[in-house]
Amino acid sequence: MSYPRKGEKQISELANGLIDPVLAKRAGINTALLGSWDEIAGEDFADCTRPEKIAWARGGEDGTCKPGVLTIACEGARALFLTHAQGELIQRINSFFGFSAVHQIRIVQKPVSQASKRSRTPPPLKGEAARKLEGMLEGIEGDKLREAVKRLGTAVLGKRR
Repeated sequence: MSYPRKGEKQISELANGLIDPVLAKRAGINTALLGSWDEIAGEDFADCTRPEKIAWARGGEDGTCKPGVLTIACEGARALFLTHAQGELIQRINSFFGFSAVHQIRIVQKPVSQASKRSRTPPPLKGEAARKLEGMLEGIEGDKLREAVKRLGTAVLGKRR
C-alpha cells in the first residue's frame, strides 16, 4: 500500500472538501453520511433508500444542538417496512454521528435507484481516423492496455465526426 507524499492529497479528499459545505448548507448532510449509508441502513434498506436532507432544529440559548428530522427517499412498498424499522435506523444514524443528531424520520416515496443505461459501444472507425488510431497504438506493448486505449480512441475520434 502506498501512502501519499507530503503535500499531496487524494482526489476524494479534495472533492469532499468542495462538496461538504454545499451539502451542509442545502441539505444539512455531508458526504460521509451519503458514503456510509449502505452500512447505516443495512442490507434490508440500502438498495431502496437514500438520505435526502436533515432539517436541524434551532439550538437552545445554551448553544446545544437539538436533534433534527431526517428525510429519507424510499421506493414503493418498502416505505411501510422502513416505517416499522424507524427506531433501529435512528439509533444507527445517531451512533454514526456520535451524538443525538436525529429524533425523527420523514419518509418520502420516490424512485431511488436510477435505471442503468447500457453503455453504447461506439461504431468502429473507418478511413483516416482508423489509420490514425492504429498509428497511435503501435508503441503499446500490453494487450489489455492496447485494447483500453483503442476503446478510448474510438470513442474520442468517433465524436469528432
